[in-house]
Amino acid sequence: MKIHYYTSANEALEKILNRTIKIDPAAAATVTAIVEDVKKKGDKALLKYTKKFSRVSLEPHELKVKSDYFRKCLDQVDRELLKIIKDAMYNIRKYHENQVQPSWIKEFADGVKLGQRITPLDRVGVYVPGGKAFYPSTLLMNIIPAQIAGVREIVVATPPELFYKTPLLGAVLALLDVKEVYLAGGAQGIAALAFGTETIPKVDKIVGPGNLYVSLAKREVFGYVDIDMIAGPSEVCVLADGHANPEWVALDLLSQAEHRTGYEAAILVTNSETLAEKVGEQIYYHLRFSGHKEIIEKILDEYGAIIVVDDLSQGIEVVNKIAPEHLEIYAKNHDTLLKQIRHAGAIFIGEYSSEPVGDYWAGPNHVLPTGGTARFFSPLGVYDFVKRSSLVYYTKAAILKNADKIAAFAESENLHFHGKAVTARVAEIRGMAEAEKRMRNG
Repeated sequence: MKIHYYTSANEALEKILNRTIKIDPAAAATVTAIVEDVKKKGDKALLKYTKKFSRVSLEPHELKVKSDYFRKCLDQVDRELLKIIKDAMYNIRKYHENQVQPSWIKEFADGVKLGQRITPLDRVGVYVPGGKAFYPSTLLMNIIPAQIAGVREIVVATPPELFYKTPLLGAVLALLDVKEVYLAGGAQGIAALAFGTETIPKVDKIVGPGNLYVSLAKREVFGYVDIDMIAGPSEVCVLADGHANPEWVALDLLSQAEHRTGYEAAILVTNSETLAEKVGEQIYYHLRFSGHKEIIEKILDEYGAIIVVDDLSQGIEVVNKIAPEHLEIYAKNHDTLLKQIRHAGAIFIGEYSSEPVGDYWAGPNHVLPTGGTARFFSPLGVYDFVKRSSLVYYTKAAILKNADKIAAFAESENLHFHGKAVTARVAEIRGMAEAEKRMRNG
């Protein structure tokens, strides 16, 4: 990894900030065609693409996994690993329970009541990709917040070639008590969740990672359903002073590049030239023992950087510019530095708070805004699986007091009937009052 000084780091930073996963127009066109085909033809199209891409021939009744399969998977997985996963589930659940938002209603002048009602989504689809490996941690991070939010129906879609070769997936679903699982992978699986087929009822929201085709399909169906995010290139940024352990910092940077998609960014920002040099040495020392040495070296050459700043105030400027998915703060005055951080997906504070602690164990969600989108996005959470409805209760006294102002506002926008809808009520109230007055006066 190259060492850059603050005044000359702009080029390296711009390269990191502007990195994007290249989208082949042909791939985008293919996904559009698949999504439209599944939308129109349902199971027939879904099964056609399953045979083509997964090389598995299924009948419609085989799309849904039989419920007794999940419990059988529990017997095929190492007991100690299952215990570890259960402990992680507990931590994740306890953290996310604090995100539950209550509905509220308050009374104002003239008996007016205003509030907000929180209701869970009815049905959520969680996509589990095939790819290089199955990541149980990501399944926990997607399903547990939805369960805490109160989502009534949580379903999983996954490629058939992954499912029956990976009993761990079935075992984790059993631990999570998820019973509705469909063998529908790729863009066709996303389309099936979004629009529904004869076998798969449509959902309200789709979450979960996937390859380029899955991401393009999620983008294609957004608006028909909600989605979590379009995941971009991932990054870790370490903000450290001279007291940081160079080996630990190096391993944290290497753990990010280890994902090996080719676009990961690993950045150290420090006010210590000595630390910068020692971290570089430790990176290349540990890389000697990696079976993926060449690809990790390439990633670090492309999107790795060690940036030496005059002081950590400059370091904060760099961090906020990057808006990293993961930020680690290894500095004696971390509490003071933390207050100045405006943009970061997850913040790991102190030398013992390595990113993997959050990825697997601590409890906060590891589905995070990537590629600098922490400037305006947040981690996945319970709030992503609920809707907010405004509550408005106006009394007779309140409408009489405010009707003329409301009508005048509506007229200023040339919306006559908006104003009339209010003044008609007032006219009737006043008419009834006049009639009662006449009756009283004989």
